[in-house]
Amino acid sequence: MQVTIAHLKRGEQGIITDVSSEHIPLKLLEMGCLPGNTVQLLQVAPFQDPMYLNVNGTHLAIRKETAIHIIIEKIIHE
Repeated sequence: MQVTIAHLKRGEQGIITDVSSEHIPLKLLEMGCLPGNTVQLLQVAPFQDPMYLNVNGTHLAIRKETAIHIIIEKIIHE
């Protein structure tokens, strides 16, 4: 199973490994939702939508239906 941004819990981080560009608005790609960038879930709004993220220092709000198309590798802090 692939892990996506939608699987993150508050405070968790990951590195974007793949983006399904046909499902992602160009604006998100321009704002840094690209492979190799770090993403952290800051907060989730009521009803789990939208999700507030920190992507390489940029704060973004994206819908969960978009987040499921951004594949990540979770960063495990020990």
